[in-house]
Formats: sequence, C-alpha cells, structure tokens
Amino acid sequence: MALNELEGLNVPQHIAIILDGNGRWAKKRGLPRTAGHKAGAKTVEKICEDAYRLGVKYVTLYAFSTENWSRPESEVSMLMDLLRNYLSDCFNNAKKNNMRVRVIGDRSRLAEDIVKRIGEVEEYSAQFTGLNLQIAINYGGRDEITRAVKKIASAVKDGKIDPSDITEDLIEGYLDTAGIPSPDLLIRTSREQRISNFLLWQTAYTEFYFPEVLWPDFSKDDLIEAIRYYNTRDRRYGGVKE
Repeated sequence: MALNELEGLNVPQHIAIILDGNGRWAKKRGLPRTAGHKAGAKTVEKICEDAYRLGVKYVTLYAFSTENWSRPESEVSMLMDLLRNYLSDCFNNAKKNNMRVRVIGDRSRLAEDIVKRIGEVEEYSAQFTGLNLQIAINYGGRDEITRAVKKIASAVKDGKIDPSDITEDLIEGYLDTAGIPSPDLLIRTSREQRISNFLLWQTAYTEFYFPEVLWPDFSKDDLIEAIRYYNTRDRRYGGVKE
C-alpha cells in the first residue's frame, strides 16, 4: 500500500466522485462524445485500484443520473452498453482488487439484463473485504429520499413503525446507502461547482473539491492532491473547536 505517498496525512474513509468532463475531453480531441465516455470508463478501474492502495475504504461514483435519460437516445444507449461491459469486467476486477461492488439508484427503469447482472455482481463480490465500490446508476438524491419516504410511510400505515420512532438513523436505514458511511470528501472533476442531485442527504458535512482536470485525465497524482486538500480542511460538524 502506497502509504508513504501520504505520510502524516489523514486518508478519507469514503470518497465520492462525480465523473464530469468526458464529453469535453472528447471534444478537445475532435472525437465523438462516446470516445470520452469510453476513456472515462478506463479511468474508473484505475482510480478504484489507486484509491484502495492509498487506504481509502469506500468509493462512490456517480455514473448515470435520473436526469441523464434526457440525453440523446444514441448516447444513452452507448452508456448502457458501456455499463454492461463494465459489469461483466467487475467479476475479474472485484477478485483482483478484493473489491465489493454495490449499485445504488432506482433499478426499475434499467433493462432486465442489466438488473440481472447487477444482482450477480453484488452477490459474487460480497465475499471481498477490500475496497467498497458503490456505483450510482439511474440515481438522484431527491429520488432516493422520495423512495425512502414512501417506504417509511407504508411501514407507518401497516403499523410497523410509529411516527414518533422516525429518527435520522431510521431514515438512513431506508436510503440506498444504508450501512455505508457518509462521504468525507466529494470530488467533481472539470471544475463544475455543483453536486447535481448527488447524495443530498449523505453530503451534509462532506468536504467538496473541484479540480479542473477532466475525468478521463484524472490520475493517481490528482487523487493524492485531493486527499492533501482534504487535510487542509477543519471539519467541525457544526460545532466549535477550542
């Protein structure tokens, strides 16, 4: 593990990443947007391995949002095919990197074969104890919270939960990320400074980092720089330090 590269630094337990800039990366090179997405998919595999070797325990990637369905049909179709290929590769990657893979988001709009493959990858990789990789697919923070509220309301209606028992901990148990710690650091590449409906509940006290680099060019050195930035922050969680 490359701890010497971060000697004396506090490595975030959980890093969330918004993979932004694939299209601009392709445009700069006179390539179709699909080329940028393919390059970005290769970066995902590399950065997950780097994160694990640097001591990160959880990585959550924003791969496809609930709003991304509004993109051109050809681009959506290509992204779904990329997802199929990535999920197929996940079996080998999970074993090689001792990586547990989970998918968050609403699966009801995904193709049947993709949903089936997600279930297979999650079941297979549950045995691994290294990096925990969460992939957000057809995910939106507002949608996640809405789905959680509906489940809680149904449980209240059925008499399984008393309204007075509803706490933040109970709500978290109904989110897609139940059992996963909130992100310490959120990275959005390409210097766009917004979170675009990503992990709205979970990022209440997350530190944000917005590097200029486009996602396909994001490297281990960029990840280390993000961790160094994280170490300059004073995390008080709403309190005051003496």
